[in-house]
Amino acid sequence: MKKLTHGAILAAAALALSAATIAEPFDGGKVMLCVSQHAAECDAGKDCMTVTPASVNLPDFFLIDTGKKLISATPESGSSATTTIERVEHLDGKLVLQGADDGLEDVRDGAGWTMSINESTGKMVMTTAGDGFAVVVFGACALR
Repeated sequence: MKKLTHGAILAAAALALSAATIAEPFDGGKVMLCVSQHAAECDAGKDCMTVTPASVNLPDFFLIDTGKKLISATPESGSSATTTIERVEHLDGKLVLQGADDGLEDVRDGAGWTMSINESTGKMVMTTAGDGFAVVVFGACALR
């Protein structure tokens, strides 16, 4: 049996501690910067189509602040859009956020949305459903 030196034991302990401190969870404890990467729009009775996030009025970059229960476009995105998070849940290693938006005034475009963020990887999926349409967006988040 080989004996480990004190240096090897200390190095192994340091690696274990650094891995634990580096892997911060995406659990809503910190503000997250998220990016919309891929989107699909589905209309009732038609096939879903790949679209750009901008074509469905989503900013490329947005901030999620679960403490304030607010999602807002970053200033760099050229939008001042915000939405209120109405529900925050932790489910099977995912941070699940839900809300609803009325959309444009005097237009019947209101929709409900759900966002799921993997608490280990930051990978994000958002769905929005309204009158006869749905949008699915895939993206990723980073801690700020």
